[in-house]
Amino acid sequence: MSNSSTNPHTLRMLTADGRLLFATRTLRMFAYGFLAVVLALYLAEIGLTAGEIGLLLTLTLIGDTIISLWITTTADRIGRRRMLIVGAGLMLFAGILFVLTRDFTLLLIAATIGVISPSGYEVGPFLPIEQAALTQTVPGTRRTHVFAWYNLAGSLATAAGALTGGVLAQLLMKAGMPQAGSYRVIVFFYAVIGLALGVFFMRLSPAVETPKRGEKQDLSTRFGLHRSRGIVLKLSALFALDAFAGGFVIQSMLAYWFHIRFGVEPGLLGGIFFGANILAGISALAAAKLASRIGLIRTMVFTHIPSNVLLILVPLMPNLPLAIVVLLLRFSISQMDVPARQSYTLAVVSHDELSAAAGITGVARTTGAALSPIFAGLLLGNPALLSVPFFLAGGIKIIYDLLLYKSFRATRPPEEKN
Repeated sequence: MSNSSTNPHTLRMLTADGRLLFATRTLRMFAYGFLAVVLALYLAEIGLTAGEIGLLLTLTLIGDTIISLWITTTADRIGRRRMLIVGAGLMLFAGILFVLTRDFTLLLIAATIGVISPSGYEVGPFLPIEQAALTQTVPGTRRTHVFAWYNLAGSLATAAGALTGGVLAQLLMKAGMPQAGSYRVIVFFYAVIGLALGVFFMRLSPAVETPKRGEKQDLSTRFGLHRSRGIVLKLSALFALDAFAGGFVIQSMLAYWFHIRFGVEPGLLGGIFFGANILAGISALAAAKLASRIGLIRTMVFTHIPSNVLLILVPLMPNLPLAIVVLLLRFSISQMDVPARQSYTLAVVSHDELSAAAGITGVARTTGAALSPIFAGLLLGNPALLSVPFFLAGGIKIIYDLLLYKSFRATRPPEEKN
């Protein structure tokens, strides 16, 4: 495959549906970054205690996981476009209710049923269904390249959204608006973006839906899976292990570690992680080119292991500049496995299982990642164990890489069998 497959020419090959899905991904990730920077501050300003905020954000993630599992495992049967519109409606619902009420019970309902991202990362049912639809709009040989650009678009949009949200809130406060009011404007625009997403999803064509095969639906299928159930469950278990390891070093934990270890101020922390996220997004592009040469599984494993070695080295650095350099080096290759992982998952399942497979593996990752931060917090609270989260994360991730390679090196996607 030519190197041009990793340049913007790949995007010009997208269908109208493909371009629309890129637009919805960019708009949604901008909204997530836009809201995440002020969400906890807004909840505090309207009178919630720290405990209530923690409970609300936890239920937000739990609710998003449950809603996502339901929507993504039925999307191939009920209709992908229809379920994407439902997701946009839940995003609008949550934003509007957060704007209109200070009642904790109503906010809990909005957080649990609606779609809100407290971290700035992808939540809700959108990603699995969009990727399933994208898979049908591009040849298998281009799928990984398209996913690489899709991930880069999301990373850049999240960074831009966080920057815009913070600046807008600050400008509104300087103009004399109360803090709660300035944050409420951000939440209102989040709801408006949910409405805009619904309009965009309505414009998708029937080409994004599951191909009709003229076969009677197998009522014994579970969670939208049938032929591929075994491989999806095995991948889900491995992805959950990887996400569990990653939960020890989520961005907030890394920021806390840098603050405790080196006394880094918030302004510099923001700069570090802005650069880290940009590098992570760009690294996805290199994955597509590499996967076309060595295959998806090798790309996932052979880029992930060096990334995890660098992660283990971060706390061993004797000073702040070296720690920052190693961390940025780690981020420069840390996301190369992501488009390869997404592409591989959708390559080895049937077309009528695409949304379900992406949704179930995504929920597995979310669940795994939700379990480890509590342990990371306990370790970071003990000066003698301050660096242990890095060692656990890197070590467990390397175990995941080895298990993945052993389990799936012989299971090749169709485009690699030619």
